[in-house]
Amino acid sequence: MIKKFTSILSFLALVATQVFSQVEGAKGIVAKNAELVKVADGFSFTEGPAVNRMGDIFFTDQPNDKIYKWAAGPNEVSLFMENTGRANGLYFKLDGTLIAAADADNEIWQISRTGEKEKVLVKSFKGEPLNGPNDVWVKPSGGIYFTDPLYARPYWERSKEMLQDGQHVYFLSDDGAQLFRVDETLEKPNGIVGTPDSKTLYVADIGAGKTYKYDIREDGYLLNKELFCEMGSDGMTLDERGNLYLTGDGVTIFNRKGEKVGKINVPSDWTANVVFGALDRKTLFITAKDAVYTIEMKVRGVW
Repeated sequence: MIKKFTSILSFLALVATQVFSQVEGAKGIVAKNAELVKVADGFSFTEGPAVNRMGDIFFTDQPNDKIYKWAAGPNEVSLFMENTGRANGLYFKLDGTLIAAADADNEIWQISRTGEKEKVLVKSFKGEPLNGPNDVWVKPSGGIYFTDPLYARPYWERSKEMLQDGQHVYFLSDDGAQLFRVDETLEKPNGIVGTPDSKTLYVADIGAGKTYKYDIREDGYLLNKELFCEMGSDGMTLDERGNLYLTGDGVTIFNRKGEKVGKINVPSDWTANVVFGALDRKTLFITAKDAVYTIEMKVRGVW
């Protein structure tokens, strides 16, 4: 009897350890006893989650050239759009239109609420095609920041060589009249996000394994580049406390000082991107290769 009881305790301890190991640290950030939930799978490579005002999340399956919608209320995933220009990173403007980094032809697209390509916002820079726009962030006060690394895609029929003189970060003014580079010093910029007050921008240099923060000028230019942490990232997001969430190996959380305060482990060898969803913005939505996951949070996201 004692041996059997001990075996039961060992089993329960193992289960508890497996659940607990999903979250390391993050006290007061992840909801108490929260568990990672697989929402849907069967995709090729999920990316670019963006949240609308209702808390629904739109994400891409880039190899299959599709955008899907996760409806927060019923917790259901449905197809939103096909023929997306091989959309990668997504972000919503305040008016509900969707901005997409569409790297099939190295463009930035604007997509309607009904899933139709409305216009191409960026086709080139100084007469030359971009490398492959990857991630975007729309500044609340107006304008779009985007990263342009080179990831040669198997579906490209054009040259797979670098088409610009490097891998840079760009800004497109709200009226579309101005397009200029805001950082030409990074090795391979990828994830990008800014603060709700439009004062601070974070950019991950995944090539160098670092993330930087910048002050944003009213005209879109950046000042005071500063190393935020010694970790790169694919996608990223922010919460109400100023914590920054970086991806790659699960989701790693840094406080506003750049100190690691927690990690959410994901059962995938690559976690591509992350955003807060649901109407109260307390559900963290994670894209990881062939699947998407959620986990309940104590904090709210700002996006």
